[in-house]
Amino acid sequence: MKIVSNWSEVPHFEGEEDEAVFWADARIDVRLMNASLLKADTRESTTITLRFDPRLLARIKRIARSRYLNYQSMIKQWLSERLEKEI
Repeated sequence: MKIVSNWSEVPHFEGEEDEAVFWADARIDVRLMNASLLKADTRESTTITLRFDPRLLARIKRIARSRYLNYQSMIKQWLSERLEKEI
């Protein structure tokens, strides 16, 4: 099993099949994965007010609890992911 400890060790793939063969025998080092995670923006944030239907908010909170997340953080994550799709 090959452990990838630097992104330069990952070759350019000609197709999905080549990539699948590579990753079948390779894993990313935990330190590299942790270093690659998106860090929270430490800049000042702005408080806004949103009005939700109580049933919708209850569903959101239930989903967040099942994922061990704060519901407000999960909503921000969802918004961020959707914005990335729009760009």
